[in-house]
Amino acid sequence: MHFIVVNKRFLLLFSIFCLAAAAGALWIVNRGSVSVLSQQSEGKIREIHMVTGEFKSRTDGGKEIEAYRWDPGTIFLKEGEHARLIISGINGTEHPFMIEGTSIKGIVKKGEETVVPLQFEKEGVYRLICMTHQHKKSNGPMIAYIVVD
Repeated sequence: MHFIVVNKRFLLLFSIFCLAAAAGALWIVNRGSVSVLSQQSEGKIREIHMVTGEFKSRTDGGKEIEAYRWDPGTIFLKEGEHARLIISGINGTEHPFMIEGTSIKGIVKKGEETVVPLQFEKEGVYRLICMTHQHKKSNGPMIAYIVVD
């Protein structure tokens, strides 16, 4: 019969071996990974993609109801960050829009992309508003939020 004698030295060496093996395994698994926070290169303009969307339904009485929206409904930018908002027209013939608190205006047409350069010098929440669907009466409000930190 064989016995293994476990003493402090054995436990210390075994612990060091296990830590080294775990560190090596993590390094092998993650060596091709890039941190999400460091993906934006210095000077590179971030692209943010957005689409126009529509929801349709019928009430129990047979009346058709619909609502339009921007998707995603909220985007986040850093103060002073350069970004390019690329809006794809999916639903609705066209959506004239404005960004509240700025001079930015444009039109998104079905089947086309509208590119909007963005850079905000003041933090805050800016609303991207479709002028066709501003209110509930016009199947809205079709509003997205640009949060600048």
